[in-house]
Amino acid sequence: MRWELNRLALAITAMVALAFLVPLIYATGKIAHDRAIGDARQQAAAMVAALAVNSDPQLLTSAVASTVAGSAGRLAVHLPGIAPVGTTHVTGAEVEQANLYRRPVTAETAGGIAYLQPSVLSDGRSVVIEVYVPDADMREGVWPAWLALGALALVLVAGSVLFADRLGSRLVRATANLARSSRRLGAGDLAARVEPSGPPELRDAATAFNVMAADLRRLLDAERELAADLSHRLRTPLTALRLDAETMPPGPIAERMRQACDMLDEELEAIIAGARLGVEARNNEQADLVEVLADRLAFWSALAEDQFRPWEVVGGEVPVLVPLPRSEVILAVDSLLGNVFAHTPEGVAFRVTVSSAGLLVDDAGPGVADPEAAVRRGVSGAGSTGLGLDIVRRVAEAAGGRLEISRGPLGGARIGLLLPVPEKSPPARRRHAAS
Repeated sequence: MRWELNRLALAITAMVALAFLVPLIYATGKIAHDRAIGDARQQAAAMVAALAVNSDPQLLTSAVASTVAGSAGRLAVHLPGIAPVGTTHVTGAEVEQANLYRRPVTAETAGGIAYLQPSVLSDGRSVVIEVYVPDADMREGVWPAWLALGALALVLVAGSVLFADRLGSRLVRATANLARSSRRLGAGDLAARVEPSGPPELRDAATAFNVMAADLRRLLDAERELAADLSHRLRTPLTALRLDAETMPPGPIAERMRQACDMLDEELEAIIAGARLGVEARNNEQADLVEVLADRLAFWSALAEDQFRPWEVVGGEVPVLVPLPRSEVILAVDSLLGNVFAHTPEGVAFRVTVSSAGLLVDDAGPGVADPEAAVRRGVSGAGSTGLGLDIVRRVAEAAGGRLEISRGPLGGARIGLLLPVPEKSPPARRRHAAS
């Protein structure tokens, strides 16, 4: 942008300089020409005065020699019937033509022009005074004047471009700061602010940006507080469920109910703590996908045993760090696993594959007929709200990855949370299997 402003200033000042320079160059040459003709006119006028005193050829010869032009061989007096007095550079026809016109004329000659001044002697005879003006006299001082004008034009153009560059640097710097802060805000840095600078319009834009960033941060903080409050309100019905579970007779069902209440209480605590974290702290959080998967499989495996679902886990030998809060990773994993239990019949097998490339869940069910509709909220055709896969998609994009829905090797659906730029990992091996 700065170079564009400089080029604009250069183009404008160059056109203005040319608009003044071309007429001045022409005027300079014209002034030099007129000055040389004026000098010749003065020399001719002096000879007219001498002729008015005495027209004797011998005296005229002395008078011609005493003038500047005559001493240089550039002045002649044409009297009727005798040879020209002095050095002539024109023909007799041109002299006759000057007599005929009865006014000063110029005639083109080799190396210059001749100024012809007709006059009348006291006895009535016509006389023509000739002053030769060489081309060098008509160009005297022209080149120095042109060079001075050209140098002045260059100085003015360079000065205007330098001045425009100084002004443009403020504009470009203010614009760059605003763009840089906008990119930081778009990347999730809600602490990004702009120091207002530059022209009034950019200062207004910077002020509006700072107000918008502050409002956005305030709204997000309010939203997190609302999520934390809603999660806290769930503790009341959870306490009632825990009390009911405590009154159940001992057995596997009662134990599973108590474990479910404990896990639900832990999840609520994690949601409340995560929701109340600052933006900067949330942006710096990381979670181990393998650890989260192991924790969630402890819950879903019990339900799989009740429904007689064969399942297995492939991979998971090394940690897979995801740049997201643990609560969001848990939400994505539960959505992927819960999708199998919600949309496939009991007894249908599933497989979970985890690696640095992401998390894949394959099942042997009917598959997903319309992958595009499956990720649209409220458009699911399988009797659900359609939120699960959209949550996975949102989490995947927040981690810089994507959601994949396709046909898997078990014959049913393959739904995966794919992470960006997967690293090379050791060959996967089956870690656990159950039926």
